[in-house]
Amino acid sequence: MSSGTALLAGAGRRVRALLPARADFTAMKRSPRRDLLAGLTVAIVALPLALGFGVSSGLGAEAGLATAVVAGALAALFGGSNLQVSGPTGAMTVVLMPIVAEHGPGGVLTVGLMAGVILLALALLRAGQYMRYIPAPVVEGFTFGIACVIGLQQIPNALGVQKPEGDRVLAVTWRAFQEFAAHPNWTAVGVAGGVAAAMLVGARLRPAVPFSIVAVVAATVAVAVFGLEGAAPIGDLPSGLPAPSLGFVDLSALNALVAPAIAVAALAALESLLSATVADGMTVGERHDPDRELFGQGIANLAAPLFGGVPATAAIARTAVNVRTGASSRLAALTHAAVLAVIVFAAAPLVSRIPLAALAGVLLATAVRMVEVGSLRAMAKATRSDAVVLVLTAVATVALDLVYAVIIGLVVAGALALRAVALQARMHQEDMAPHLSGVPGAHSAEEHELLAEHIVAYRIDGPLFFAAAHRFLLELSEVAEVRVVILRMSRVTTLDATGALVLKDAVEKLNRRGIAVLTSGIRPGQRQALDSVGALALLRHEGREYATTPEAIAGARALLHRTGVLPPPAATAR
Repeated sequence: MSSGTALLAGAGRRVRALLPARADFTAMKRSPRRDLLAGLTVAIVALPLALGFGVSSGLGAEAGLATAVVAGALAALFGGSNLQVSGPTGAMTVVLMPIVAEHGPGGVLTVGLMAGVILLALALLRAGQYMRYIPAPVVEGFTFGIACVIGLQQIPNALGVQKPEGDRVLAVTWRAFQEFAAHPNWTAVGVAGGVAAAMLVGARLRPAVPFSIVAVVAATVAVAVFGLEGAAPIGDLPSGLPAPSLGFVDLSALNALVAPAIAVAALAALESLLSATVADGMTVGERHDPDRELFGQGIANLAAPLFGGVPATAAIARTAVNVRTGASSRLAALTHAAVLAVIVFAAAPLVSRIPLAALAGVLLATAVRMVEVGSLRAMAKATRSDAVVLVLTAVATVALDLVYAVIIGLVVAGALALRAVALQARMHQEDMAPHLSGVPGAHSAEEHELLAEHIVAYRIDGPLFFAAAHRFLLELSEVAEVRVVILRMSRVTTLDATGALVLKDAVEKLNRRGIAVLTSGIRPGQRQALDSVGALALLRHEGREYATTPEAIAGARALLHRTGVLPPPAATAR
């Protein structure tokens, strides 16, 4: 078989491994009644969220519904979790708003297609497994920052004012308050506040009741019955999904949209895999396939823009509702998408009368419920480094950009972790007396004293790598006037090229001062790094590498005899 044929065969096997298996469909037959009920419940919860996130994205409520239906069904079918529910999310709308402002609705749909391709590539490259290495403080800070952004995004609709121009949420919120101060709209404030309060209080009193839909229906009826002014409705919605189309793609803008597409794909991957991990933790025996999850989200994001939908990702809140209401298979998420499709086709005129302020109240309450105060407090108290990473990630999420926030969080967390590891490295000067008793040929107490006077031994513990190596160079370079330095290397856990170079530099500096450097206990795994920079050859040049510390001391003793520091062996024997 040629290499090209083998490559194609391997790619084919990889794709087949990512496709739905018979076991997925068999699982749907186990508890269909529970799954259907769970799917109906999730749909009721998801309806106002889909509408609200569609409005927040800038493409309108119909885009949120299309995303919930198309992406929800395809991600459920092709994804790597049996319990995951996908659709438009608040985190995604945060990323989409600047894209809408700069490139318009067509740019958002094109970005969704490109993000879908990127997610499929990540799945084929088995990138899903690497998402587990994101530190918990980054995740918590990211989630808290998203909750703040979602809440701030709802301020214009909650105040009943036109959304000011701009894509910086803090500046837009400030201008919305200024507009409200000039022209107050207390009806919108009352509707938004009432819906948010009903959801937050109701969730504490009766967690099983979907207060989001109850509050939205009550607000819509109140506005219609009492003819309240200032509560603008969503507006006309199409009775069904549009025909699939690629007419929105602007080939000339593809280069400008690459960076936003990478940001959307990164967010979709991060949020989906985090949600799947949460779902696993809420159940017994469920384990998601991260690469299949990326594949499913890729398929969903390829298809949703064709029907006018925004980029999608898994939704932690809806997934949690799905699990808590007894879902056991993909049938529940598929039911959720089907129920929303029925609403789109059969109830569009009723849905179009929902006040925008009511949807703002839903999303304000959602933002509040996203904040896990206990988790934030625990993370902040864990270590000072964790608290710094959490705060920086949250602030960057609000002030900058979600992808930049994650990058900043990862870089700072990595730097602090390296610092902590580097600080674990130690170099100890050892007492020579316990080692001298085992040195062959050293008999008298006088010679022991001479050896202890002219030889110093250091034991290096921990990692000798780029973050810690230069501190060792400084310590070694300041060794007092002795004739021989013995470096015990058996407890060095990690040695990289920087550590090897620093060690070589230290040996050369000591040699120039007339101090011989001997080593003992170099591990096999450390030899490659030492050899690559010439440090091993330097130590072997005069036979100054030994397996054990007593052998190194014996070698040092012989060296001191040869240089005349110690009397000849015959003299010490008399």
